[in-house]
Amino acid sequence: MQREHFLFIPEVSLILFRDSCVFLLQRQNTGYEDGKYCFIAGHKEQGETVKQAMVREAKEEADLDITERELVLSHFTHRHAQGHERAAFFFTIPNFTGEPRNAEPEKCSHCDWFPLKNLPEMMPYMRTTLDRYLEGHLYSDFGWERSKLVQHVI
Repeated sequence: MQREHFLFIPEVSLILFRDSCVFLLQRQNTGYEDGKYCFIAGHKEQGETVKQAMVREAKEEADLDITERELVLSHFTHRHAQGHERAAFFFTIPNFTGEPRNAEPEKCSHCDWFPLKNLPEMMPYMRTTLDRYLEGHLYSDFGWERSKLVQHVI
């Protein structure tokens, strides 16, 4: 008898830095964490790699033209949210050209560069990931019941 596999949803996020600031978008009309800020992010679609998904999301959300070669996998978060396990791939780009902007005003009410020392309210797992990344960690998990799994970082 063959076991049925569980659903593991792949997500991608782009952490853009400039000077001592990070680029964030404020969510609206999504039904999930509206009003909070997040990175350029989205879900991987069937048939694309995570890097291809990140290039597509950067264009769709921020009108930013990037290439797969520019992307550096900087952090991975295994998280549990909305009843599903999620694989969240976080990328950075050491040097990029262009200026990100709000390319989805129906889903984003505001975007800007925010000083790392004065961040607005972010989606909790993204804020935790940013903190872990800045501490030098490559992995974290988030959203698990503490009785089942203690949060880990590597």
